Order: sequence, then structure tokens, then C-alpha cells
Amino acid sequence: MRFGIDLGGTKIEIIALAEGNKEVYRKRLPTPKNAYHQTLDTITTLVQQAESALTTTGTVGIGIPGTLSPDHGRVKNANSVCLIGQDLQHDLEARLSREVRIANDADCFTLSEASDGAGADYHTVFGVILGTGVGGGISVNKTLLTGPNAITGEWGHNPLPWVSKQDLPLPECYCGKHGCIETFLSGPRFNQHYFSLTGQNLPPADIIAMLGKDDNADRAFTAYIDRLGRALATVINILDPEAIVLGGGMSNIEKIYPQVQKIWSSYVFSDKVNTKLLKALHGDSSGVRGAAWLWHESSTN
Repeated sequence: MRFGIDLGGTKIEIIALAEGNKEVYRKRLPTPKNAYHQTLDTITTLVQQAESALTTTGTVGIGIPGTLSPDHGRVKNANSVCLIGQDLQHDLEARLSREVRIANDADCFTLSEASDGAGADYHTVFGVILGTGVGGGISVNKTLLTGPNAITGEWGHNPLPWVSKQDLPLPECYCGKHGCIETFLSGPRFNQHYFSLTGQNLPPADIIAMLGKDDNADRAFTAYIDRLGRALATVINILDPEAIVLGGGMSNIEKIYPQVQKIWSSYVFSDKVNTKLLKALHGDSSGVRGAAWLWHESSTN
């Protein structure tokens, strides 16, 4: 049995995958707010409840909104700030009495989609999270690509390329820089752009529903598509992946896919762009499934 856990900002979810990657259990609990030790308690409780319900033990993989530093093993780059600097792996292994695999949540998403999701038929896959934050991961031959800094795929904290007047002034990012891709392409930023035009605070789905009927909705969406096309063009120019798979709340907007592929053709350094832009097959479940896949990947490396 392989257990996967998605440590999110609002909920912590666990699934169990049996042989053949069949899901046999799923449960979620609210994420304690800014409380590290309570977060450990919640994860421990979820594993214990799963094992009790299934009357078996299993391996544990966890996707987190950050990464473990290769230098000291503690959490870094987490937008859930209570995790930063914590020895999460050691603390969880002590509580669960077993080895635990931990990876960035966008890496888990990418591994899931590259293994048996939308990117399963492609050798090189760039996975993209367009949600509360913006993250990414890279899979080559169904194996996560890692580097010496444990930041592979972190395109969200690169500057938005080919900045135009409509992009100014550059927004400030929580990382301390200005103009990061995340400050333009996250779901909340899309909302904020529409709010700046209208004074109305609406969720993305409501804004998208008004396309063709509301000039401000059209304006916000056109700007979003152009920025996403520019940002992904730089990924293609550097990595040249066979497929890019989108996940997160904004990936559910179907109009994104054909329009972005028109936009990025103007920025990719090629006469034709053969990279496929795909919607995640497993949707919101990809991250937690990918966490469970961490043990499968480990066993095949």
C-alpha cells in the first residue's frame, strides 16, 4: 500500500493506492493555521486512520508547498511560512516510525501526470500549477528531474518576460522580488486584475462566464492569456518539452488552451511550436497521487 499526502494551505489530504494504482481510500482534514506541531499531529492522525481502516501499513509520500534544502534538510521556499526552517522529514519519521518521502507539491503533480496522466505518452513533461501560487516541475521518462538546489521547475519566481506597459508597475511578490510570474498568473492575481478594473471581487469562474458580455472581463482574460503565453514560451525556449500539463484552479478554464497556443507562437524561437498544451487528467487529485508515486519512482531508480 502506498499513502500519498497533500499538505495544502487549507486542507491536508491522504489517499491510498493499492496494486495497479487503484485508489482504495481518501480523507481530508483542515490544515491548522500557522501551527507546525498541530500540522504534524494532523498528518499523523490521517495515516493512523487510513491504516486502521485498511488494516495494513504502507509507505508515505508527502507533497508540500516548498521543498527540503539539500544543504540542511529543512523546509525552504514554503508559502506556508510555519514550515520554513522546520525539520519536517525527521519529525514525521519519528512520529510515524518509518522513512518518509517528501517533495514539492508541483513536482508531485508533475510526477502523477507524467506517470499515468495527461503526459503519460510523452518523454519530457513540464507540469504547471496555476492556483493560489504558481509552480512547476519537470519529468523526463517518468522520473522527476532534480538539481543541486532542489528548485527544478520553479518558473513562478522568474520575472515575467517581454514586459509591456500594461504589466507596469510590477507587483511585489512574497519572495521579496517584483514582477515574478506568480504575481501575474495565480488565481488571486487574476481576481485582483478584474477588481482593479471594476471594483467587483468575483471568483475566476464568474469572470470567465462573462466573456463576450463584459469588456472588463475580456480585458482581464486577454491580459492573462498573453502573460501565460509569454511565460510558457520561455520554458519552451529553454527546456523544449514534448508536453506542458496545466493544473490548479485556473487550468479548468477551457478557453486557455487554444488561445495560449496562438500567443506563444509569437515568442518561441521556432518557426512552429510542436509542444502540446494539455489539461491535467487527474485534476485536483494529481498532487496527492503524485505524493504516493514518490515511492514507486524511488523503487525504479
